[in-house]
Amino acid sequence: MTERPEAMRLDKWLWAARFYKTRTLAAQAVVRGRIEVNGQPAKPARELHVGDRVDLRLDALHRTVRVLGLAAQRGPAPQAQALYAETPESLARGRALAEQRRHGVEPARTLTQGRPTKRDRRTLADWQRWSASVDDR
Repeated sequence: MTERPEAMRLDKWLWAARFYKTRTLAAQAVVRGRIEVNGQPAKPARELHVGDRVDLRLDALHRTVRVLGLAAQRGPAPQAQALYAETPESLARGRALAEQRRHGVEPARTLTQGRPTKRDRRTLADWQRWSASVDDR
């Protein structure tokens, strides 16, 4: 039977809680300043204890979680989700961001350059068919 540690490295916990695929990616995120522990910038080797608050910036999503447990090794997803509890404010931010993405602008409409859409290609084909050329005399 494995014993639960009293404290563990921040990068190892982020990896065990499945926020990052590898410990190296977790350590890089910490070094880049995307992770805070109890409101303070952290280093990868920072000791993390049960009850600490961890603020994570994952792309556009800002998550705040409370540490509920520490794991000696990485386990399956349900076991990893038991290591933390997301705050209600963080959950509300996540839902608002998902709703914003759902009601967002069609990505093809925002493109001003690049490959034309199917509708753009048809418009170009119609225009080229009816345009006069100097060589057509």
